[in-house]
Amino acid sequence: MSINVTLDRVATPIERGVFEALFEQSVVSGYAAVRNSLKTGSISFTELVKMARKAEIPYPLFFAPRDVVDEQLRLKRKRLLTGFSSRREFAMNSRSRVELSQVELLVKNLQFKQDYIKKDKTLGKNAIVNLLKKPGASVEQDAAKLMAALKLLPAELRGTKNKGDALDVLVDKLEAQNVLVAQSAKDYMPQQMPKGAIFSGMTLRDGKVPFIFIASGDDGEKFEPTGRRVFTLTLLAVLVARGRFATVTYNGHTTDETSMREYELTAEILMPAADFQRANIRDLEAIRAASDVYKVTPSAVVMRAQRLKLLTRDEAETHLIALKDAYDKADKTPRRSMLPMNALKRYNGRECSRRMLALFDSNGISTSDFCRVMFSNTYRGERAINDFRAAIS
Repeated sequence: MSINVTLDRVATPIERGVFEALFEQSVVSGYAAVRNSLKTGSISFTELVKMARKAEIPYPLFFAPRDVVDEQLRLKRKRLLTGFSSRREFAMNSRSRVELSQVELLVKNLQFKQDYIKKDKTLGKNAIVNLLKKPGASVEQDAAKLMAALKLLPAELRGTKNKGDALDVLVDKLEAQNVLVAQSAKDYMPQQMPKGAIFSGMTLRDGKVPFIFIASGDDGEKFEPTGRRVFTLTLLAVLVARGRFATVTYNGHTTDETSMREYELTAEILMPAADFQRANIRDLEAIRAASDVYKVTPSAVVMRAQRLKLLTRDEAETHLIALKDAYDKADKTPRRSMLPMNALKRYNGRECSRRMLALFDSNGISTSDFCRVMFSNTYRGERAINDFRAAIS
């Protein structure tokens, strides 16, 4: 079977299997143009080129023999998976799954940044990667070990003014140890967040500059509250220390009593058992107050209380249902749009941005490559780079 590519009323058949193989694991697999072409068996050359460029596929590849296409796909997948563990995903407390193709362009973009940053020969082995590869005697000891490596004091996060400040402290601590942190910024990334999936973030492998990406939600859709992002970022830091690199889907509403060590470590860092045992959680108002103290969501407080046997399963379930109901009814007014260069600073991360600008200043990367890697070519030229530099300063 074939797909007819039409140009000036002339149809050129290409192998249907090639068309499907190239597009099915790309970011345009769900686009109407691709789906309709598979139904009708036809696509215009102009539309094919447009879809191929969006998917970052050289369009001549659609006219190549199947064995050539298969080899190119193998090489592409090998490149993508170098940033991940053998498992394609990491899912916690959620039935949602994030396929690699849904975040492919984000992965490639972060890997390009890693490649450029590693040109700095002064970079050594990262102190956080694999720090907790072998579990210690207890969760408490491992949590203390990671916090010491991050130079994070036991009550430092709880001492911040609010959850946003706590998130900033975590980012600073990680980037000081060359664990780079990128945060989603709608319309300023090479790829938007996957629709319909609860995608919280991912970790990308590198022995010197591992990358963490955390999602913040698209203006109210699957919005990640700040407390959730504090928990997610801590969880992702734990994964880096455990040597696990994959996507993370985290559902904040569950009373599942099975708990991975990564989750236990995260909870111990943010809500240490010795301190949390004294927390006031007698009702929802007290639970919300405790979430402000520990800089997490009220749901995280409930789950921690249940696992420490401070709440029964039924009590926890009742609180979680009430919290979810309140959250669903809450006003989700879209946040004010960020200035373009501030949004790009958020996505690229301060430490990555600082290092890439230093590389640019030393002629280690061209103007065009800098704009491609850091701006996804949304902005071009040295003037844009100087505007970005001002936002970073």
